[in-house]
Amino acid sequence: MTPILLIEQVLNGLQSGIMLFLMAAGLTLIFGVMGLINLAHGSLYMIGAFAAAAVAGWTGSFTLALAAALAAAALAGCIIEMVVIRRLYDRDHLDQVLATFALILIFSEGTRWLFGSFPLYLDVPAALSGPVRLPGGILYPSYRLLIIVIGLLIAIGLFQLIARTRIGIQIRAGESDREMIGALGVDISRLYTIVFALGAALAGLAGALVGAIQSVQVGMGEPVLILAFVVIVIGGIGSIKGALVGALLVGLTDTLGGVLLPLFFGLFMDPSSATTIGSALASMSIYILMALVLLFRPTGLYGRA
Repeated sequence: MTPILLIEQVLNGLQSGIMLFLMAAGLTLIFGVMGLINLAHGSLYMIGAFAAAAVAGWTGSFTLALAAALAAAALAGCIIEMVVIRRLYDRDHLDQVLATFALILIFSEGTRWLFGSFPLYLDVPAALSGPVRLPGGILYPSYRLLIIVIGLLIAIGLFQLIARTRIGIQIRAGESDREMIGALGVDISRLYTIVFALGAALAGLAGALVGAIQSVQVGMGEPVLILAFVVIVIGGIGSIKGALVGALLVGLTDTLGGVLLPLFFGLFMDPSSATTIGSALASMSIYILMALVLLFRPTGLYGRA
């Protein structure tokens, strides 16, 4: 493998990790503040992707498509929280799992009814369709590079929101003692709705950004949701920093494992067997990483007991 190809794969891993961070950040906020297991988070990712594809098809504007993804996912999140989730805070986690799993089925069938069973396609803007030349003569798709930049800017914004704003103080306090901040006059219902809408908007934005790379289809959010759960287990539940570090670790492990492991086994066996074994181990690598982290850090890298 050439150094240029290795750097390209590292950038691909970073881009994949950034997308997982947008999913995992909302998921870890919702669980950390509200104590809620939300299996429907992947459906919000799907809603953002379909909203972006539909608006882009109607208007031809990618900017409006991203705005529509944010608005649609945030609105769906508000409705879900006020109509369904609000009744589940004091219920057992099994009730939360069953209710949010039912939401997956409802959103999947509703999306299929609105848009049909065939995939939609969201085109990359013409200005971002070509490559950009990086130091060392590396040519890398400008759209994927933009995703990395957007994700890092959002990460910085979330850190500032949580650390330096009044709502951030309330969110951190809600993680520690929700009864106490309620007694101090904070509107818990309003706080929970804001947190849920913020998490939903991040998931919808991730779906819209990825929708320009792959097809937009029903059920696209569930595989990403599984990886997002892996991310928050590795990073630590309730930690934005943990979500970012865990997402980057998972993205790099998944991407580089798929490239390096077949090459490694190719040193000892024929190419066909090396590819089969290497690909199989690569798909297991992120779960092996999760097991190793939990072995030494049961609460995750940045989680609290």
